[in-house]
Amino acid sequence: MRICFVSRRYFPAISGMSVYAQNLLREVAGAGHDVTMISQYRGDEFGTRVYGGGPPPAVPGVHVIGLEQRGEQENGDFERDIEEMIATIEAEHAKKPFDVLHAQYGYPTGWAVLVAGKRLGLPTVVSIQGGDGHWVGSCCETHRVAMVEVLAHANALLIGGESFVKEVCDRLGSDPARFTIVPGAVDTARFTPGARFEAEREDEEPVRLLYHGRVDRRKGVLDFLDALERLWEAGQPFDATISGIGPDVDAARERAEAIGFTSHQVRFTGYADYDTVPDLYRQADVFVSPTYAEGFSNTILEAMASGLAVVSTHSVGVSDCLRDGENGLLVNPGDVPALAKALGRMVEDDDLRGRLARDGLEECRRVYSWTAVGRQIMDVYAQVAGQKPHTGFADALPTDPSCRFRAEPHLL
Repeated sequence: MRICFVSRRYFPAISGMSVYAQNLLREVAGAGHDVTMISQYRGDEFGTRVYGGGPPPAVPGVHVIGLEQRGEQENGDFERDIEEMIATIEAEHAKKPFDVLHAQYGYPTGWAVLVAGKRLGLPTVVSIQGGDGHWVGSCCETHRVAMVEVLAHANALLIGGESFVKEVCDRLGSDPARFTIVPGAVDTARFTPGARFEAEREDEEPVRLLYHGRVDRRKGVLDFLDALERLWEAGQPFDATISGIGPDVDAARERAEAIGFTSHQVRFTGYADYDTVPDLYRQADVFVSPTYAEGFSNTILEAMASGLAVVSTHSVGVSDCLRDGENGLLVNPGDVPALAKALGRMVEDDDLRGRLARDGLEECRRVYSWTAVGRQIMDVYAQVAGQKPHTGFADALPTDPSCRFRAEPHLL
């Protein structure tokens, strides 16, 4: 089968989307399918600083095409970039026909694939992920219509969990029966526990807390710092690392400085090349993700597979994989006092921390295998291959210049 996979961002951009794409491409190409990936990327200085930018690297067994997001970079003109994606899909199809078009993210890539599928007579699969479901469509009429049409007319919709289905349907009026739940997954051969997992902690050694991912207030990074301030005031020792880049790196550094943290208490380590990430987890004891919403958190699964206890939130996308007191500690998003209390329990209670880490690791290895998830997605390809695309929608979207993402497109 010949698959065209269209990604909003791939490496060197570090994001859950990149990790999802990397693992899926490995599974699909490894199964013998002919795969082309068309990936957008930021090439400007600002986009590179916030995400990691530049053309996507070569992927074994995959034909890779990079498209710089020039419209997005210049004035938030997503439509200009969409037309380039559609034209690229059409040109590649003319060289050698595709069987299925698969978009990662509902907008702008999902809309591009939907229109291309309609024009070429090809079935479409769209993975709904992260901010796609949380924010896109509530920003303006242009993107609301695009998301509604994608959700109504793609041949198949993939999504991480029941909580995310409910949020998307409540917000955009979609039919929950349209979605196929495909949970997140992790490469358990790559992410494994390190020496700290079995070692007994010395009494004088502080517990190591790790935040890794997009440094974004919507991921709770500022709440994490405020909770650490409470631990510090209570005299509870800790060692914290904030790893990653994102739109709120400067705000997070300023908050840490205002609190009075030294570089020994809270370290900002910046961009982490994906090859170095497994060792980053192995150096920690507790993973902290105070997120306000997820599609399905790759970083939480990576942390669990690495033998870390997890503190996170009762939020969309997290509640599908974590249960409070069973395989993690959960608090309500934005509840800093509760977050500080949960972190304090992890710092003080070695037995609790060890039990949560062991139970999370066992569940991760048993449930969240990329081999099983990749097979499930390829089964969807087989189901839609040969189907006619839905054509009962207009190619053009209404123009609504008020969209907040046109002013800050990197937040989309």
